[in-house]
Amino acid sequence: MKSSRTCRVGVIGYGAIGVPVVAEIAAGRVPGAALEGIISRSPLSGAPAKRMDLTEALERCDLLVECAGQEALVEYGEAILLAGVDLLVTSIGALADGEFSKQLAAAGPGRLFLTAGAVGGLDLLSSGARVEGYDRVTITTTKLPESLIQPWMNEALIEEIHSARGPLDIYEGPAAEAAQLFPKSMNAGAAVAIAVNDWDVVTVRVRADPAAKLTSHVIEASGTLGEYRFEIRNKPSEDNPRTSGVVPFAVLRSLESVIGAQGGLI
Repeated sequence: MKSSRTCRVGVIGYGAIGVPVVAEIAAGRVPGAALEGIISRSPLSGAPAKRMDLTEALERCDLLVECAGQEALVEYGEAILLAGVDLLVTSIGALADGEFSKQLAAAGPGRLFLTAGAVGGLDLLSSGARVEGYDRVTITTTKLPESLIQPWMNEALIEEIHSARGPLDIYEGPAAEAAQLFPKSMNAGAAVAIAVNDWDVVTVRVRADPAAKLTSHVIEASGTLGEYRFEIRNKPSEDNPRTSGVVPFAVLRSLESVIGAQGGLI
């Protein structure tokens, strides 16, 4: 049962994800939520709420929504939970770091919630994992080449990606490594790994395609209870092609569920 008390919400980050999340809460379109403010490293222009630092946010908010990336989650996450404030996480790729994941899991009394973001089918994958897990899980993510360029890449690989005339596989490996190598692009692989409760069984394939008008995630799994295949094709965000345009609205759906919920991947 949901609490009738208004949940005081703060948002961390005011970019491609944070802006629409803030706008929807401010407009009263998240039942039970009241917007208290925004944590942002940059000055806010035209925002419907004031800028706060973490100290003020912990005093004023019941729940904080992280929309700022893995670095912000690592910087703020444990302190938020230890202060007794609930935390809804968008940048779940940060949980690929086992030690950090354990820190957040042990922190409290604030509750930790995760949003699946741009992928679906995770409820079925999670159900199948309850028996004996999976023999094989893969997720193939295809995006525009420019959105996949990373600081660690050498010039030869960057040139190969820029000059691709068709689909080009630029990475294949464990979900945890993929989340760390592509911190702004591979939350989908992290969501799958968390859903099946096994980072090691999930293989992520990253594909650059200059013709990819939509960002696609093809999830395939084989296990004791059956074989599954899901394909999700999202429009990239107009403000940031590294993320899908549906992500802010997935966050808002998760926020609605969090108010009065018990925790987990939602």
